[in-house]
Amino acid sequence: MPPRWNENRLTAKLGIDYPVMQGPLGGLSSQKLTAAVSNFGGLGSFGAHSLPPAAIKDVIAEIRSLTSKPFAMNLWVSMEDEGARTSDENAFNSSLAPLAVHLAALGAQRPTYKPYSPIRFEDQARVLLDANVPVFSFIYGIPAREIVEECRAKGIVTIGTATTPDEAAALQEAGVDAIVASGFEAGGHRGSFLRSAEDSLTGTLSLVPQIVDIVDLPVIAAGGIGDARGVIAALSLGAEAVQMGTVFLACEESGASRLHRQALRGKKAGHSVLTKGFTGRLARGIHNRLMEELNQQGTEILPYPLQRELVRNLAIAAEAAGRADLVPMWAGQSANLSTCTDVSAFLTSLVEEVSGIAGPIIQWSAARREKQILK
Repeated sequence: MPPRWNENRLTAKLGIDYPVMQGPLGGLSSQKLTAAVSNFGGLGSFGAHSLPPAAIKDVIAEIRSLTSKPFAMNLWVSMEDEGARTSDENAFNSSLAPLAVHLAALGAQRPTYKPYSPIRFEDQARVLLDANVPVFSFIYGIPAREIVEECRAKGIVTIGTATTPDEAAALQEAGVDAIVASGFEAGGHRGSFLRSAEDSLTGTLSLVPQIVDIVDLPVIAAGGIGDARGVIAALSLGAEAVQMGTVFLACEESGASRLHRQALRGKKAGHSVLTKGFTGRLARGIHNRLMEELNQQGTEILPYPLQRELVRNLAIAAEAAGRADLVPMWAGQSANLSTCTDVSAFLTSLVEEVSGIAGPIIQWSAARREKQILK
């Protein structure tokens, strides 16, 4: 019997019904969304990189109260950029200047300088290990070997993120279980770690087959996948699963703001742009007035995560005032394909569409992968 499109070594390892992963979505994650995707039979994810260890422990407990299915917790291996610990009040004031006029117009309090207080990746990872989460996914690097080995000993599946073939090779060498091939079409942050993000902008269509050809691990395609057509394309490129992020932001279950969901559903997200202005690290979001101003040459941008915390002051005030032009809104290049309002309804439709046309493609892809392994 030929293989079904939703049955492969990755779905077997993860214990899921469908090779569809929800992107971790960083600060826009929600326990409800994570559980909804997992309960359907995909892999829900929660981006916990900005949370202190105690809060991560609580998130895991809540997700487990909502689902008995596998889910992923996502962290950033690199938690700060060079200069974060030495950045001073003068730098803070310089970067605040382009935001101050908007804060004043909104009647929001002007933020004051506070010394940087770091959160350690190792402390966050310890919570995931002690909680024995089903899946530990990560971007911006590779955890220490001891962490990867402890995951293996505990039966925790590890999923690393690559933006280049070289990063994929490094992840395989480190002993991870699967690799997300993240093309530059993806919304949110570029998780590059061997070269700069600006020098690692490979599209999904090019990146996925290159990574498939050099690793013998399951590859998960990410970036610009918004509907069944994208899933079929990813499978034909040799991926064994897809990771979809922006499409889930439009769902009621997501942690995105009302303004953000409205922008996605109203087809106002077609112009997405890369910027460092929102957080200090290169990321893709909907083009708006704030992004245009922060992308201007000569604008002072603090190192990550200082810039993220600074801009958050304006984002909170702008959201309350309904000012979408002043709110960072992450979105990938296929954002205008987002039609999801309810997770279960969206995934039901997606699975039905893919199931109708995926048979020949998955057979061809599986045969090609087997041929590649035998070489």
